[in-house]
Amino acid sequence: MAQFVNAKDDLVKEALDGVLATSGGALARLDGYPHIKVVYRADWDRSKVALISGGGSGHEPAHAGFVGAGMLTAAVCGEVFASPSVEAVLAGILAVTGEAGCLLIVKNYTGDRLNFGLAAERARALGRKVEMVVVDDDIALPDLPQPRGVAGTLFVHKIAGALAEDGADLAAVTTAAKRVIDSVASIGTSLDTCTVPGSPKEDRIPAGKAELGLGIHGEPGVEQVAFQGAKQAMALVLDKLKPHMTGQCVALINDLGGTTPLEMSVLAHALAQADVVSHVVGPAPMMTSLDMHGFSVSVLPVDDADLAGLSAPVPMAAWPGVQAIAPVKVTPLPDGLTPIAPIPSANDKTQATIAHVADLLIAAEETLNALDAKSGDGDTGSTLATAARALKGSLDRMPLADLTQLFPALGNELSQTMGGSSGVILAIYFNAAGDACAGGATVEKALLEGLQRVGDVGGAKVGDRTMIDALAPALDALPKGIAAAASAARAGANATAQIVKAKAGRAAYVPSDNLAGHNDPGAEAVALLFEGLAGKLEG
Repeated sequence: MAQFVNAKDDLVKEALDGVLATSGGALARLDGYPHIKVVYRADWDRSKVALISGGGSGHEPAHAGFVGAGMLTAAVCGEVFASPSVEAVLAGILAVTGEAGCLLIVKNYTGDRLNFGLAAERARALGRKVEMVVVDDDIALPDLPQPRGVAGTLFVHKIAGALAEDGADLAAVTTAAKRVIDSVASIGTSLDTCTVPGSPKEDRIPAGKAELGLGIHGEPGVEQVAFQGAKQAMALVLDKLKPHMTGQCVALINDLGGTTPLEMSVLAHALAQADVVSHVVGPAPMMTSLDMHGFSVSVLPVDDADLAGLSAPVPMAAWPGVQAIAPVKVTPLPDGLTPIAPIPSANDKTQATIAHVADLLIAAEETLNALDAKSGDGDTGSTLATAARALKGSLDRMPLADLTQLFPALGNELSQTMGGSSGVILAIYFNAAGDACAGGATVEKALLEGLQRVGDVGGAKVGDRTMIDALAPALDALPKGIAAAASAARAGANATAQIVKAKAGRAAYVPSDNLAGHNDPGAEAVALLFEGLAGKLEG
């Protein structure tokens, strides 16, 4: 798998220097590459308790992304998924620890515990005040003698960091950190494993399955379950966390690295609907696992002091802040935007014809998506099928017996249910056809009038490699019958395979090699529609 990296051995060093270079001078590092990789606050004066965390890289923005006022003082970074050395941790301790002492916040992995633990002993021998806490928030494997430390670690960073920033002593900061560790619980689920740079990707999770409880290094989870969507995935995670949620709770919704912001917002919606927490941190990538296509949820019962600590502002962009879960605010549409509902009327033949057209588009979804993948973003079939399903559901409220009202009603429906430019184009088309019908034009003439209006507004014409290449000849031939229209539409659609330079639509931005030999998806949709209508009406 191709990745935006240079030499594997330089990956972490270059990434950290990228973080430093774009920090605006807020961060610095010790001069110890490649073995010592310590990022620390450039403004640190050692007068307060220092907070140090770290571990293997690959979990960005953790841990260097949380170095700053109100959270970590320093992050000690290892190579990808590898603990930093004792010398690296000791260097970090010595660099930032003053009379107030320091707290090491360590995730519960053997390498981290050993290296941070020995470094703490050596620092104490040198006269430094050092305490260490171990985070073990992962509840995925209940029988594990040493539960893993995962995204719940960030609650410890934030609450302990707020106390340290306010001047609390080492004992108070350590006590608070231990209390949070005792209360926090986390679990994640994923649709895929992660890709370690320089190593083949493990193909462990089959299609249609999700794995519950993966570790942040790609370790296998507790079970693989059937994947049924975001709502079910969130419900499964929350069910596991339920015993750990008492009183007022904050949830941290963490992107494991490869889940899109759009998906994370859907998951946040599912969490909000569950009505089990009062506040939320995220959704955001905070403790990732390289490119893992998954998410985790951490929950923490809080009192007012904890909530204040979590809410205290910090300058790091990686911390998204804490927000109260609130009902979705909905306000009425402005005057003039609410469409006038048509008066429904029945016409069995018209209803059957529209339903048949919708079924044709739904059946062609995969075919049209595959064509669109050659010249666009692969969604033409899905866009048309989504609108077709909505249209079928709206037929009972359509003015089917009055074409002067039906055409505008179709345009309004499609403009609301069909995304992108297609909905706008068809709204213009059907509204213009309705205007022509109201003026006494025949159906054939009205449809041609609609096409003319689309060309005037959108600028596309025959030969530009759009749906017009099939629609225009079909409408010209329609007075000769539906079979003639279907034949003309097919010839027009097939001709687009020879047009290697599109002059309109998204295909205009696509290289010619991608277009050659492939029909335009919009034109193909028109041809399939007319062919389907011809078969039904002639039958």
